[in-house]
Order: sequence, then structure tokens, then C-alpha cells
Amino acid sequence: MKEFRIPMPARYGINLALIAMFLITGNGVMTSGMLSRAQGAIVIEVGIFIILAVSLNVVAGYLGQLPLGHAGFMAVGAYSAAIFWRSDVLSGVPSIIGGLLVAGLMAAIFGIIIGIPALRLKGDYLAIITLGFGEIIRVVIINLPQITGGTPGLLNIPRHTNFLLLYVCVIITCAVIHMMMKSRHGRAILSLRENEIAAESCGVKTTYYKVMAFSLSAFFAGVAGAFYAGTLGMLTPGPFNFMKSINILVMVVLGGMGSMMGSVIAASILTALPLLMQGLNDYRLIIYALMLIIVMIFKPSGLMGTYDFSLSRILEKAGNWMMTRGDKKGGVA
Repeated sequence: MKEFRIPMPARYGINLALIAMFLITGNGVMTSGMLSRAQGAIVIEVGIFIILAVSLNVVAGYLGQLPLGHAGFMAVGAYSAAIFWRSDVLSGVPSIIGGLLVAGLMAAIFGIIIGIPALRLKGDYLAIITLGFGEIIRVVIINLPQITGGTPGLLNIPRHTNFLLLYVCVIITCAVIHMMMKSRHGRAILSLRENEIAAESCGVKTTYYKVMAFSLSAFFAGVAGAFYAGTLGMLTPGPFNFMKSINILVMVVLGGMGSMMGSVIAASILTALPLLMQGLNDYRLIIYALMLIIVMIFKPSGLMGTYDFSLSRILEKAGNWMMTRGDKKGGVA
């Protein structure tokens, strides 16, 4: 029996059609007033945390390192975009895109600066140095009031974040990371996770690929920070503490280290959970902690393990199953 296969052009067509349907439907729901203000804010927050979780997964899941400074890169991106937008260098769409690019590039530069010395370390040592970096960024923000607004914060930031722009960037983030991990660069990064010594002996440039993964992760964290600034309209250093980095790491671990779909699901669940448990304010943190403990006990590899969702693969399996059933019925007849 010939196996059912979907041609590659058809796969791209199916994915593009579903993406377009999601964006059009979601934008329609957000602009129609069907959701309350709180629900709309949660939808936007989910998108921001998806970018943060998926980008951190590059280093924590695919590269196999343990960074705890993701909130620092988010802060760099948020303040860079806010300062750019407030300067009125550009206007309209070019200003929005320019702010996102400035945020990503500034965060990537900091990622390279911290990545070159930090990634020579491993495990707990890397976690400590990246945690220190995140705190240094927050202290620098506090002590540059003439640029960042200091402790009182940076006000009057243009609110450029909307559903369509944010989720287009979510899709771009997932697509770029997916394509990179399917390339030879992605295979080199995965080889470092499995056995760094063996990979280096085979000619893989360990420092180069570590810094590449770290800077790419920082770039998208900076973009997420820009959306965060464009959502609130103001920025203070307080939210960018180490607990923010821990929360993002929890999303990656809960979803599955090395699973992009797992990061998307975990970021969506953990971000929307406070809204779903509004009537249980006294028990919310207990339920949240118990849920994490139960998942880690019964599914230590995370909700999705290392599995990455593929619609084409599911459709092919469904087609093969239907063909098998048809053959069996034909044989019986």
C-alpha cells in the first residue's frame, strides 16, 4: 500500500491558511468588543510571554544551558523601544517597526556581550552569572533617571501594541526559530546539548554556536520587551526582577525542554491562569504551585516532552489510517 504524503507546497499552503484564519478571527474578536478589558489584556500578555518562553527555549531547551537573566534582555528591549518611540524620530508604521528592531538589536548586543564570557561556564555557574546580569541591568536603569526615568519610571510611551502586530511577531518568532533548528546551525546547537566534547571534536565551533543561540534568544526577548512597553504606556524597573526570569523558565520547563509547542502551551496556560482563578484569590497560589508539582512528578519531561506539533504529520497519519481502513473493508468485501 502506498503511504499517503502531503506535498511540501500543500503543507505551506495549509499552514498559511490556518495562520491567516487565526489572525483574522482573533483580530475580529479583539476589535469587536466581545472580550472585556481584562480578557483582552490577558490575550496580549499571552502573546508576549509566548515570545519570551519560545526564545528562552533556544538556550534552555535546544542548547541545554540554564540562563536566569531573560528579564534583563526584556528590560533592555523595553527601554530601548520606549526611548526610540518617545524621541519621534519616525512616525507611523516605520516608527513601530523601527522600535521593535532597535529593541531586538540592543538586547542581542547585550546577549553577545554577556554570552561570550558567561557561556564558558555551565550549570549553576551560568545561572548565577546570568542572574547577576539581570540584576545589574535593573540597577543601571534605576541609576540613569535622565535616560530611563529611574525608579519613578518612564511615562508617556506610545501604545503601539495590538493583537495583529503582536501575533504576527509571535508567528515570525516561532517560524525563525523552527527554521534555524532544522538547519545545520540548529543541528550544531543540538549536538552541543547532547555532548559538547564530542561535538567540538567533530569540528563544531562551540563558542560561536553558543553565542549565536544566546544572542538570538536575547533578540526576541528584546522584541517581547518592546511589546510590553507598548502595552502599558509606562515602564518601571520593578517588574524586571529575577522572579520574572524564573517565571519564564518555569514556562519552558513545564512545557518541555526543547519543545516549541510545549512552550506555547505552558505560556498560554500560566499567563491565563490568574484570570481563570479570579474567584479563588485565597487559594490561587496554592493551586498554581500544586499544578506545577503534579506535572513535575508525573511528567518530569514537561507537558510535551521534546515533541513538536506538526499539522501535516497529523493529517498524513489520519490519511494513512483512513486508507488502511478502506483496504481492510475492501479485503473483507
